[in-house]
Amino acid sequence: MKNWFKNIGPGPLIAAAFIGPGTVTTCILAGVGFGYALLWAMVLAIGSTLVLQEMSARIGLVTQKGITEILKTEIRNPLLKTLVILLILAAIVIGNTAYEAGNISGGVLGLEAITGNSYIDLGWFSFNALSFVIGGAAFALLLIGNYKILEKVLMVLVFLMSLAFIITAILTRPDISSILKGVFLPGFSEPNSLLTVVGLIGTTVVPYNIFLHAALVKAKWSSEKFLPHARKDTVIAIVLGGLVSMSIIIAGSAMQGSQVMDAAGLAQSLEPLFGINAKYFLALGLLAAGITSAITAPLAAAYVFCGCLGWSTDMGTRPFRAIWMIIIILGVLSSSLGFKPIDIIRFAQVANGVLLPIIAGVLIWIVNKQTILGRYKNTKIQNVFSVFILVISILLSLKTLSTVFELNLF
Repeated sequence: MKNWFKNIGPGPLIAAAFIGPGTVTTCILAGVGFGYALLWAMVLAIGSTLVLQEMSARIGLVTQKGITEILKTEIRNPLLKTLVILLILAAIVIGNTAYEAGNISGGVLGLEAITGNSYIDLGWFSFNALSFVIGGAAFALLLIGNYKILEKVLMVLVFLMSLAFIITAILTRPDISSILKGVFLPGFSEPNSLLTVVGLIGTTVVPYNIFLHAALVKAKWSSEKFLPHARKDTVIAIVLGGLVSMSIIIAGSAMQGSQVMDAAGLAQSLEPLFGINAKYFLALGLLAAGITSAITAPLAAAYVFCGCLGWSTDMGTRPFRAIWMIIIILGVLSSSLGFKPIDIIRFAQVANGVLLPIIAGVLIWIVNKQTILGRYKNTKIQNVFSVFILVISILLSLKTLSTVFELNLF
């Protein structure tokens, strides 16, 4: 057992990154709106995430380089290289800055479900004190600058989050046969379900996780001989993350047809039906989801920014720390003062929507290059799955752009 825990790596951090308040809200809305009918979409999302994250981990472990470092050396055309780097910077750094406010706000909602309103009025000035608590926790953990400590803390938080959401789902006494039907029988029979399917996949297959994973595996393991450990770590963490997301959908299904719009609303609605424990477990899960995402989003942005500019990606260096500090501070201020950076978030959605198929295509290109991965390049079977995921990512991108710009492409 001790050896098993020793070999747990970046997987829990990747799971922590994609199960944020946005994922929690999307899964709740899927359950409230469609019951168990869209559980199959989460299975598809987890399968897609496994394929992409395994390739990312393999690249980082075998080459001992980050994705941006490889792109800078492998893309020969200066104009194309500049465009790709700028797109990555825009989508990951600016996008994560926008989403950080949402991550901190999500953690605050979890606390407020237990403590009540936390706004403090100072004359004309009003701010949310709990935003500073969540942001301060993320700031302190990243300031330590020790990957092993960060890994252990996030592992505990992911465990608590998983336990909280799974217990919440169990407390709602779900119908097992209906769950199995939702998992194994894909369909769009429910009206207006396509957008929710896109949301479930889009909140799980996260572009910045691809960069984060490649950077973290080389911090954990030193050579390709640890590839079996990295793959096991990836599979266990992402599948567990998928079970957590499905548990949230199941919990939301208990209130199908109601007007619940977020986790805080679900927590309040579950209390009279399933007891106060359901409320507290859901609040704890949302709090853990907010804190973990508030840590991983700025961490990923710092890795990408420093990698793009050729700076050191050592967590203890000043430029690396400066990037994540700026993102956390902006997130805390936006969350605390009640700002809703809708335009920035819309930009982040567009940028990430465009970036996902590009990154999926780049990953397929890298993992098929003998000069980069040697005998660890993709097999034919791996390429079949990879191309399928690429097609899915292109459709997701088109749907995202269609939704944001109201183009009615679908």
